[in-house]
Amino acid sequence: MLYVALLPIVDQELNAKIRPAHLAYINDLYKQGKVVMAGPFTDKQGGMVIYKAESLEEARKLAEGDPVIVEGARTLELREWNPLELPLS
Repeated sequence: MLYVALLPIVDQELNAKIRPAHLAYINDLYKQGKVVMAGPFTDKQGGMVIYKAESLEEARKLAEGDPVIVEGARTLELREWNPLELPLS
């Protein structure tokens, strides 16, 4: 299943400090096949990660292990996602 993590920034200064660790964490999970896509929102107020996991519990563990969450620079909203198969008929 796919899970979407919305990661709004709550502390810009702390987020900037932790960003390299966050990017390394996401990149490592991508190499493991656990992250499908990730990136910042254009308003610079946070970002989104799409996780591939067997369960909500696994996805939550992955998302909560992100340094920006561990250190409190961002908050987390995690939702299961069921993308449509396109084109629609």
